[in-house]
Amino acid sequence: MFYKKSGLPEQGEIVICTVTKILYHSVFAKLDEYNHLDGMIHISEISPGRIRNIRDYVKEGKRIVCKVLRVNLDKKQVDLSIRRVNTMQAINRNNEYKQEQKAEKLLEFIGKQLKKDLKTIYTEAGFKIIETYGSLYEGFQRFVLDDEVIKDLKLDKTLEKTLLEIVKDKIKAPEVEISGIITLTSEATDGVEVIKKILIKAQKGEIKITYISAPKYKISVTASDYKTAEGILKNSQEEIIASIEKAGGTGKFKRQ
Repeated sequence: MFYKKSGLPEQGEIVICTVTKILYHSVFAKLDEYNHLDGMIHISEISPGRIRNIRDYVKEGKRIVCKVLRVNLDKKQVDLSIRRVNTMQAINRNNEYKQEQKAEKLLEFIGKQLKKDLKTIYTEAGFKIIETYGSLYEGFQRFVLDDEVIKDLKLDKTLEKTLLEIVKDKIKAPEVEISGIITLTSEATDGVEVIKKILIKAQKGEIKITYISAPKYKISVTASDYKTAEGILKNSQEEIIASIEKAGGTGKFKRQ
């Protein structure tokens, strides 16, 4: 990646590294997101249990996810650990890194449309986006959801227009999913059919309803943000409960 963080990582930070050297009792790796910064992983921090051969776990040139254990400010020395990174942390961090790589490629493409190199487009827009939103990808997602927020960056108008057009064309709006459990009961002779018709009518668009076990059903809502999703879920469960009560039954909802 072109963009590198300045300074040193914080203790406990999860970082992306590339293995550069393997010794008998330790591994050296460069921190990919930091300028000219290397770290060391002691053999005891590679994997739990006894390790006979470090090369069974890491190889030169391999990208790995590590946790920062200690940072020596004077020597700019970083102690790292592989074994203290759990599977979900590794997956999430790798995904974030890949997303940022894609976002940088998109920024480079935007620059080419304006006949500007990557360094120039970073200076004019990229660094401002990272400073405001934490990363290019997060900034691009915000622009997709609300293109008005880009005005706060005070970019050149031609750059702003081109960036918005390309980002909105290439970046999919982020989605969140929330859910809850609705319990429906009916003493009517055709109670099962009544509940079935109510749920079929309620299941539309972003709303998905799945059977758990009578009398419980799961309502899931997918939307671009939590506020919108919560509003849809609230309206849906209220309509379902109103319908079952109108039919002489009862209903209650619990948010998961």
